[in-house]
Amino acid sequence: MDIVAFFSVVVSLIFIMDPFASLPMFISVTKGLDSKTVRSYCNRAVLVAAILLYVFIFIGEPLMDLFGISMESFQVAGGLVLVLMGVELIFALKLSKSDGSEKDAPWVIIATPVLTGPGVITASILLTGEYGYPLVVLAGTLALAATWLLLRCAPFIMRMVGDKALSVMSRIVGLLIAALGVEYMFTGAWDWVAVHDAAAAVASLVL
Repeated sequence: MDIVAFFSVVVSLIFIMDPFASLPMFISVTKGLDSKTVRSYCNRAVLVAAILLYVFIFIGEPLMDLFGISMESFQVAGGLVLVLMGVELIFALKLSKSDGSEKDAPWVIIATPVLTGPGVITASILLTGEYGYPLVVLAGTLALAATWLLLRCAPFIMRMVGDKALSVMSRIVGLLIAALGVEYMFTGAWDWVAVHDAAAAVASLVL
């Protein structure tokens, strides 16, 4: 296994999950609850996030094949999603619609869309296509473990670091995610042109 690639994928997934941005939300939804309930919320949130991540790691590419979507096109679209996600974090915006419903259990809201949202789903499919299933599964497991640890230590981290420092860190992470998205878009566009140029050349020779 390529150790550099492995840690690159781990860091990418942690950045996109951005548990730092979810710390204030997790504390707010668990405020006033006993430690056992808080621990249960943390465990359930990460478990649901893990299930969603693994599902899209394994069915992402077959799903694209089913709809006739090339990896190059998905890279461009996925890169755009990551850029928008980065913009949300940098400018503290909310681009996705919300119906204002609070019927879901708080841990469900943390699990998705906070931890495993469109950005993580997109990244899991793209990274699997680039590095293969074993590496991305192991990297995703490590990223989820780090996220679980951060949520479990949320009150302590908030006391030590503070809201402002977490906000700054989240914006820096947003910039890195946006840059990763741009990289995916350029790579996808370049590969798409290369594939279609090669196909056109072959077709011209045949004809």
